Amino acid sequence: MNEGAILVLSGPSGAGKSTIIQKASKHIGSFYFSISTTTRAPRVGEQHGKEYFFVSKETFKKDIEKGHFLEYAKVHDNYYGTSLKPVNTALQEGKLVIFDIDVQGHTLVRQKLDDITTSAFITPPTLKELEKRLRSRSTDNDKIIEERIENAKKEILMIKEYDFIIINDDLEKAVNEFISIANAARLKRSMEDKKDFLKNWLA
Repeated sequence: MNEGAILVLSGPSGAGKSTIIQKASKHIGSFYFSISTTTRAPRVGEQHGKEYFFVSKETFKKDIEKGHFLEYAKVHDNYYGTSLKPVNTALQEGKLVIFDIDVQGHTLVRQKLDDITTSAFITPPTLKELEKRLRSRSTDNDKIIEERIENAKKEILMIKEYDFIIINDDLEKAVNEFISIANAARLKRSMEDKKDFLKNWLA
C-alpha cells in the first residue's frame, strides 16, 4: 500500500482554491479533503461529514483532553477544530490528505507532521485582482471584503514558509501546477521511512 501524505493549501478567500481542487480531483488519485469539526448547529442544507463534522461540546472537550485535535479554537461560544482521527485513518489508507487552512494552521501542521507534509500557497496575481474577484462574487458586504483584503495582506507575507506558490492567473495552468504538486507530495517520505530504507539498503 502506498504511504499517505499531506498537502496543505493556503491563500486568501477568492484565490480559487476550491475550484482548482475540484477541477484537479480526477487527476490526483485517492485523496481525503480534511473538514473541520464544530459544536455549532448545522445550518440549512449542511450535512454531517460534508461541510463539517457536527458534535456536542461534551464530545469536543473529551477529544481535546485526549489530544485528538491538530488545532482548535473557540469562536462565539462554539468550538472549531481539525480532528486528527479522520486524518490518521486516511493516511493509513494511503490517501493524500488535503488541508485548506490559513497560515497559522499551516504552521501547526508543520510542527506536528512536517516530514510527510508538502504545502502550496494559492493566490491571484495581485491584490487589486483579489479585490476585483471578491467584489464580483457579490456574496459579501463591503466590511467583510475589506476584512478579507486586510487578512490577505498579512497572509501573503508568509509565502516564504510554503514549498510552492500557485499564481492563479490562468486557471488551466494553475490546475496543472496543482496536479504536479499533489503527485509530488505523495512521493515525500517520512524520516522513519528513510531510516528503514537505509537500514535495509545497508543490510
